[in-house]
Amino acid sequence: MKLRCVWEHNGGDTLLYAADYPGAYTRGASLDAALAKMPHEARAYAAWARLPDPKFEAVEIVQEHESRLQIADADSDVLFDAEKAPLTWEAYTVLKALALKSAADFSALYLSIPEKDFSLLSARQTFYGTMPRTANEMYEHTKNVNGYYFGEIGVDTDNSGTILECRTKGFAALEQSSGFLTRPAAEGSYGEWWSLRKVLRRFLWHDRIHAKAMYRMLRSTFADAEIPNPFCF
Repeated sequence: MKLRCVWEHNGGDTLLYAADYPGAYTRGASLDAALAKMPHEARAYAAWARLPDPKFEAVEIVQEHESRLQIADADSDVLFDAEKAPLTWEAYTVLKALALKSAADFSALYLSIPEKDFSLLSARQTFYGTMPRTANEMYEHTKNVNGYYFGEIGVDTDNSGTILECRTKGFAALEQSSGFLTRPAAEGSYGEWWSLRKVLRRFLWHDRIHAKAMYRMLRSTFADAEIPNPFCF
């Protein structure tokens, strides 16, 4: 089978997304660097999502998006062509279940950390401010996109509660809105285009970015601790 990918880039800096594994991604200073990591990433994602272990014969770029954003820091504004299509209830419930599983797994990783305000990582500035360094900072940053993501498709919710609680609350509010499965993509904040499919993918992707960072930080900072790996990195 082919591993179909969407390529977002700013110069050489690349974000590569697996089109059929929403949330799976790689980054690199070049397309080749990101491509080299993608088969492993897609297989790890499939294991996390409890999908059959895929065997890839080739990687295919199905969409390219040139961005002016700071791709090296995972700043993104791409809307996949496939994300413009409406959702069936069946497809929505599958993606929603993955988004809730992702939140639960992120919480489990976070709760396993013995010292949530300690880190050996150096401070670094990103497009959204100082990079989260401690487990608490990573958790709060990841949780607190909830109101923003749902708000981009017209759903009024907030970031209160745990990451799983506020995401569950957001989905409940979404499902009260008329025609939410078939609403077309629309322009939101900062000139970026959004759809329900994109919001679902962005939750999975954003969780995965910061779960990877948290997992790596744990392994280097708490080398003697028993570190769970719910995301199958």
